[in-house]
Parts: sequence; C-alpha cells; structure tokens
Amino acid sequence: MIMELFDRLFPIQRSITGDGVREMLTILNELVPIEQKEYPSGMTCFDWTIPKEWNVREAYIKNKRGEKIVDLCDHNLHLVSYSVPFRGTVSRDELLARIHTLPEMPDAIPYVTSYYKENWGFCIEHNRLREFVDDEYEVVIDATLEDGYLTIGEGYVPGRGEQEILLSTYVCHPSMANNELSGPLVQTMVYQYLLKRGNLKYNYRFLYVPETIGSILYLSQYGDMLKQRLAAGYVVTCVGHGPSFTYKKSKRGETLADRAAIHVLRQSGKPHRIIEWSPFGSDERQYCSQAFNLPVGSLMRTMYGDYKEYHTSLDNRDLISEEALQETVDMYIKIIETIEANETYRSTHIHCEPKLDKRGLYPSTGGTRSREERERVSMITYLLAYSDGDHDLIDIADKMNKVGSDLAETASLLLAKGLLVPCSGEEIPAYQASGNREEYSRPIPLSKQASS
Repeated sequence: MIMELFDRLFPIQRSITGDGVREMLTILNELVPIEQKEYPSGMTCFDWTIPKEWNVREAYIKNKRGEKIVDLCDHNLHLVSYSVPFRGTVSRDELLARIHTLPEMPDAIPYVTSYYKENWGFCIEHNRLREFVDDEYEVVIDATLEDGYLTIGEGYVPGRGEQEILLSTYVCHPSMANNELSGPLVQTMVYQYLLKRGNLKYNYRFLYVPETIGSILYLSQYGDMLKQRLAAGYVVTCVGHGPSFTYKKSKRGETLADRAAIHVLRQSGKPHRIIEWSPFGSDERQYCSQAFNLPVGSLMRTMYGDYKEYHTSLDNRDLISEEALQETVDMYIKIIETIEANETYRSTHIHCEPKLDKRGLYPSTGGTRSREERERVSMITYLLAYSDGDHDLIDIADKMNKVGSDLAETASLLLAKGLLVPCSGEEIPAYQASGNREEYSRPIPLSKQASS
C-alpha cells in the first residue's frame, strides 16, 4: 500500500512552489487531514523572500530532424528546476553550456536548481553528450514564473496537554525516492497511526514544507509558539534506503527528542549510528538555529550525501523498499510511544521497601516463579527504587535493558496503588497500550475524494 502511494506521487513535477506541491498535498489529504496554507510571493521571512511561483507544462530539446532528444516528459530531472520560460534556436556551444551532467556517474541525470537566480538549463546523462552533433537545436521551456504563492501543508492531532511534538518533512524534490518522497510517506503513516490511537498526552503537529524556505517561513510565523510549546521534534527524510538507521541529534543534544530516539534505537537491536548536529543537512538547520534552538533531531536510514545516488535520477523506486519504509514507520511509532509513556515519579515509601503482597503486587508464596511473575516483580522493584524525582521512565528502562513504554503499565498500577506520585503534580490517566500496531500502521486505502 505504501508503494501504491509512492507510484502516485513520484511522477508529480514538484519544486519549492507551484501546482505540483498542491497536487501532492491533495493526494496525501486522502489519507490524513492536511490544511494547505498559502503565502504570497514577495513576502519576507527573516533574511529570505518568497520567490515567484513556478509552474512548467513542457520542456524539450529538438535536433535538426525535429526529434525530441531531451524531454521533460521522460524524467522530471531533465529540466533545471525554476528554469525561466524560453523558446528559440540556440547553437550547439550555447546549449552545451546550459547542460549539466555528472562525468563520474555517466548513467545518472543530476538534480540541479536555480531558485533565486533567473536562468534556464537541462540535465542529462553524461553518456548522452555524444548525441549532440548538430550545429543548432530548438529549445522550448513552456513555464511560468510569476507572482503567486508558496504552499505549506499542516496537520494536527490534539492531545490532553499543552506541549507538542513536531514531525516535519519536505515536498520540493521531484522524482527522487529516498531523498524526498520517503519522508512524506513515512510521516503520513505515522500521522495516520496517531489519528487512530487517541488518548494522547502530547499534541502532534505535522508539517509538509518546501525545504529551507518552507521551514524558515513557518518559523517566521510560528517560531515563538514552537519555542513555548515544543517538547520534541524530528525532521523525517531519507528513510527508505539501507539496512541501518542514523540519528542526528538536536543542537542541544540532550533533549527529550534525542533521549527517546537514542533509547529506542539502542533497545531495538537494529544497526544504527548516532551523529552530532551540524549545520549541514535538512530543516533541522532552521529549527535549531540560534534564535529558536528547538529540540529537533532527525531519524534517518542512509542519510543525504552518504549514498552515491543522492540528488540523481538513480535515487528511484529501485533504491528504496516497502520493508525499509515500514520499519522506519514502526521505529518512529516506538519513539512516540516512549515519549507518550515517559514520566518522572517519586516513590511514596522511601523508608525501605513497601510490603507488596498486602497490595496484591507480590506472590504470596515463595519459590520458583514464572517468567512473567519475575518480570513484573522486577519492574515494580526498579520503579520503586529509582523513582526519586531525578530518574524518568527512560532512565529506569535503560537500567533494565527495556524500552520506556514497557514500564508504563506497571507505573500506572503503582500509581493506582498509591506507591508512586507524578512529580508534575498532574493527574496522569492510566496508560493505555497502543493496541495492534500492525493494524495501526496499515495505510488506509486510497480514495479519490479528500477526507473531510
């Protein structure tokens, strides 16, 4: 089902503005509610200005025999993104000066953009340069570059409290699978899961933005709100390729986002690596910029720049797999469940251990016990011993080689028995397990009508 959605979205011509972004968000809205917000060309956002809106209908190069030897219809990367409209005959030398190739990857079409400087050009496989033998060529770029709008998609799932968790992905790279489309696919599946789950402690915000300019725009409008409310956040990108995970920490490095992600990865047994924040990357550069310094990291698989197909036509359907996408969805869900379950408690009995059997929490007979009994007693005793106001469930679970959410049900039981109290002073509802995760992560069938 995820790959069916991939096949609908992959051919769409997208850039940082234009109808392609709107079409993609409309399709995703069939699965989850996504509001499209529009911001006009010329609007300033910090040091940036929203550019003119770009749309392209067709673009090609014809030889003297009238044959289309390069055609946008064959691949979206054939045209430099944001190429200005052009019609005319050009010499071979002039045309070759505007053609981009990758000599080191002769069978790949490179991804090239010219967002903020008016220009035009084409991209082809380096091996095809030998085909350009004519003296002149007809060039057509049937495009518009005019005042319009930049479009952002936003979804929201409410919880009980004031704080929020942010998931952000980008929607501006045309026809690239790992670096682009894997992010919106995984984020949408996680969004879908949370809509079904219910009983959430945190509010969840889902952003679908053009990379860089979109997050800068959003921060210019809502950055102060995020500073007040954001408990954790993740940039979802490059999540469909490779056998292992990469987690890039937030700039602050020890936030709830970082602790939950690293904790779950370590307990998962999956191969992974943890890297520090750096100003190279995706929209975590903006969310972690000095004025905001938000608790935003990024859970990826093979990250941008670490695979040879990056920013080329070889980053295609063959590079990713449904298995990798689904495994990433499940990993994000485990991280979210850990954040949802995480609390800091204090034990009400600190003068030695409380007597558990009189509260029905300890077997009344000694001797050999079942594995389940030993597990429950172990969780109870660890929780009571380490719930001192300084250790939260993630800390305690780390000591037990468990995932934080595994302790949540036992913590709820001890809360009900009066043996734990939350440090926040707030009433904490009994933890509800998420149910059948396989059922939750199964995509809703696509329909032709947007959800209401």
